[in-house]
Amino acid sequence: MKNILVTIDFNNNEKALLDKAVEMAKCFEAKIWLLHVAAPEPEFIGFGVGPQYIRDTRAEELRKEHRLMSDYTELIKLENQECEGLLINGATIEMIIEETQKLAIDLIIIGHHEHHFMYKAFFGSVASGVIKKANIPVLIIPLEN
Repeated sequence: MKNILVTIDFNNNEKALLDKAVEMAKCFEAKIWLLHVAAPEPEFIGFGVGPQYIRDTRAEELRKEHRLMSDYTELIKLENQECEGLLINGATIEMIIEETQKLAIDLIIIGHHEHHFMYKAFFGSVASGVIKKANIPVLIIPLEN
């Protein structure tokens, strides 16, 4: 095992994921890839760009997510662990699978939040979708909401 992908959603519960990733990476002398898939650009999903304040808000969200990703990457590097962070736009499950293939990932670590029935009915679960589409092991870490 040489490459571990950790999906990050910035819900303030990343510590459990990062701790497990570092533990696994040290055992296997693997590189950690942190991945956050940001919501796709409005044009991507068929909507116009919209007013300037929407674009400004979106840009600020992406800057904040980029800073957080850099912070997490640096924290892992402080543990003498090789790590890179990626922030990409697109459909979450598809982008996770695509990056897994591009980076020759051997293990995906993903958090799981328990959601109520209506949420699952309308949005599904990223963890479930990744499990269905991945052809490599997926480690699910239960996270508190």
